[in-house]
This record gives sequence, structure tokens and C-alpha cells, in this order.
Amino acid sequence: MTIQQLEYLIAVDKHRHFGQAATACFVTQPTLSAQLSKLEKELGVILFDRSKMPVIPTESGIQVIAQAKKVLSESKGIVELVSQLKGDVSGVLKLGILPTLAPYLLHLFIRKFLDNYPLIKLEVQEMVTEEIVRKLKNDELDLGIVVTPLGEAGMVEKPMFYEKFYAYFSSGHELLDQQEIRPEQIKTEELWVLQQGHCFRDQVLNFCDQGLSGHKNFHYESGSLEGLRNMVNRYKGLTLLPELATWELSKEEKSRLRPFVGASPTREVSIILNRSFLKQKLVALLFQEITEALPFPMTSKSQGVLVKFS
Repeated sequence: MTIQQLEYLIAVDKHRHFGQAATACFVTQPTLSAQLSKLEKELGVILFDRSKMPVIPTESGIQVIAQAKKVLSESKGIVELVSQLKGDVSGVLKLGILPTLAPYLLHLFIRKFLDNYPLIKLEVQEMVTEEIVRKLKNDELDLGIVVTPLGEAGMVEKPMFYEKFYAYFSSGHELLDQQEIRPEQIKTEELWVLQQGHCFRDQVLNFCDQGLSGHKNFHYESGSLEGLRNMVNRYKGLTLLPELATWELSKEEKSRLRPFVGASPTREVSIILNRSFLKQKLVALLFQEITEALPFPMTSKSQGVLVKFS
């Protein structure tokens, strides 16, 4: 049994197709198939049901694959450990980030981070929290930037900053006469929200303490905050925006933002990672670059009151 065979095994499980797995591993399909057949013979079990398309792991295969992921993670950990002992700051860092954060946060730190650490290759993917957690558990990501607390077993959460929520109104809205808004003043039928799967959607609905009936003659749920802002601008009503998403609004658009009465509704943004993740120096450097790119008050938990999203 070799590390390479285990890599082929996991690739087939990921792609559920021998040809695609071979391409991902930069080998020919006959080579990959031969190595997996050799592994099956050595173990004395069939790992994949090849009669189905896409191929699926057998019961034995599922358990072997789970163990193979642990073995590969540990083997990579040896290389990472030695690199840390040498003081190297290099390698690939795979990062998952929420769509409600990526457009507003990444540009604040990416250029400086890569300029300071040119030997690091940063690979970033936008996805919702559930997908980030799943990929972290499968070692498909190294880190996630998400809204916390999650309380996921085996995960470490490192809170970085806290974003206030603001109400964003259409031109001429009656509540623009007020300098501060109470959540009970928000009418469900006027509220534009993100589609299901986004934690910010859940936070908005929990904060407003109401179900979602939607606009009387038109229903729309966006996959982005930008989409919500456009609907408010071009249609009617309001939406809630987290603090970073308000920074690049025009002067006129900022005039239609309103804070909430009392302690501000807030979300906590953290780096999350597996407890077994060894590139702790990279985590510390990324944490530092992000927090230094933000105003100091945003890094304080006293920024406001956290809104639940589950």
C-alpha cells in the first residue's frame, strides 16, 4: 500500500469517475485503475462498485476511504510540521469564505498578504457555511471565514471582528424620517432577504422576529447582498446590510442607511479550522492581516449584540 494509491482512492471517491479522477491526479486512467486494483487485491476487498455510473464505494470502501483520508492528512502533516520547524512561510492555503463577506473583505487584505508572503499560494472559494464545514471535514479546505458561533465538533473558531447591521431603505421610504429604527417597525412584506442556505438570511429573520410572507405580488430571494441592494434601489422596501457591505455605497445610498435603537445587532466573523490543522503560523499571519485591515472598534465584541442564525 502506498500514499499514491490512497490519493487515487480518494480522487475516485471525490469524482465518482475513473477518467475524471485520473485527470485530476495527472495520470492515465489505465494507470490509476491498475493501482486501485492492486490495492484491492492487497486488502482483499472490493472498494468500488464499478457496475454503477457514477461509481460508488462499497461498504468496505467507505470505511477504507475514511481511514485513507486520515492517513493522507497525517502524512501531509509531517511535511507541514518540518516546514514550520524551519520557519518557512510557504505552501498552498485553501480558504472558503461566505458570499456575504467575500466581495467586501477580500480586497482589504489579499494584496498585502500576498506581497508580504509571496511563497504562499492562496486559493479562495465562495460558498455557504454548510459547504465550508463539509469541505473542512473532508480536508478539501484548510480554513473557512464564516459567521460564528457554530459549535461544530472538532472545529476551532477564532473570532476576528464584529459587523453591525444597518437597515437600507428605498428612496422616499416613510422610516427615513427617523434617525434610528426599531426592529418591530420593519414590515415583512417590504423586506428583501437572501435565499435559503445563507446564515445572514436567518439572522435577519430572527432579528426582525417574524416569518417571511414576501411582497404581495412579487417574490424574489437573492444569492447576494448586491442583488438585495439593487431590488431596494429599483423597486421599493428595505433590506438589512452588514457593516462591510455599506462601506462602498454612494453618498446618496448611505443617506438611506439607518442604525437600530439601542445595542446594535451584530454578527461575529471568525476563521474556522480543524483542530488537527498544523499550519498554525499561516493561520496567525492571516488573522493578523485581516484584523489590521479593519478599524479597531470592529475587532471588539462590545460592538453590539450577536444575532442568532439557527
